[in-house]
Amino acid sequence: MHCDLGKSVLAVPPLARRDDLAPNKDQNTTLIRHLEQGGISTLMYGGNANFYNVGLYEYTSILDMLLEIARPDTWVIPSIGPDFGKMMDQAAVLRDRPFPTAMVLPAATASTPAGVEAGISVAAERLGRPIILYVKAEEYITPAAICRLVDRGFVRAIKYAIVRQDPSRDAFLSELVELVDRAIIVSGMGERPALVHWREFGLAGFTSGSVCVAPRASQAILAALKRSEIANAERLRAAFIPLEDCRDVINPAQVLHAAVTLAGIADMGPALPLMSNLEAAYADNVRAAARDLLQFNNSLAPAEGAAA
Repeated sequence: MHCDLGKSVLAVPPLARRDDLAPNKDQNTTLIRHLEQGGISTLMYGGNANFYNVGLYEYTSILDMLLEIARPDTWVIPSIGPDFGKMMDQAAVLRDRPFPTAMVLPAATASTPAGVEAGISVAAERLGRPIILYVKAEEYITPAAICRLVDRGFVRAIKYAIVRQDPSRDAFLSELVELVDRAIIVSGMGERPALVHWREFGLAGFTSGSVCVAPRASQAILAALKRSEIANAERLRAAFIPLEDCRDVINPAQVLHAAVTLAGIADMGPALPLMSNLEAAYADNVRAAARDLLQFNNSLAPAEGAAA
């Protein structure tokens, strides 16, 4: 199955849970409908959904829930890993389910670039389809290794998320776009660097967590970029910066989990350990940023082609 990375912003939502930590089907449905009605058609469940801590004991039930509640034309992309053992166990579960691909969460320790390249190869073979590679650190894997994985049919897309003080100056990304078709690379750090990555490196699109609050607005940024309306895209992006500032200063996943709840979109419930919920001291600032962003989102016309 071909993955059109420019079809919509790639939403990276949190996962709602009940007080007993079981996935909350009703609240996850509410959030997904909010995204779909805002024009979003690709959902990637990764770090914001705390898939790092999802065990095999509940992995199957989460996958089946997401398949049930997402609309038929919505692409749902779950994650596997980050360690090799989980990657292999989860790939076996995913193999017989109709997901277009899976994203491999990046390991922070106990890995080498050569080991990552080998592990991705084996996991993709076990999954039976090419995967999405998530690159967050230079020491994780090299551009040359990524190119080999793409050429061998093991990687279908790359979520690029190495943070730079100046995203326009990025030797790793410059090398990567020379080796790999930039049409399969997306900016993986939300709205803040997305415009530079689009304009300077020609990436295919971008992922977003804050899209869960403002899907119309985030989708409007992508539409403006496609029309080369950079000034309009900058104007739209400015509305996201207060919430993105909270995410960068506190914790990106923790703030997003809280923001969806505090904005009144859906109740995300408790965080799955080893994560924890937002500390009360930060709640007022996150609530204000999330509600302002939602209000801005609701002031925009419905996204073209959005689900009814």
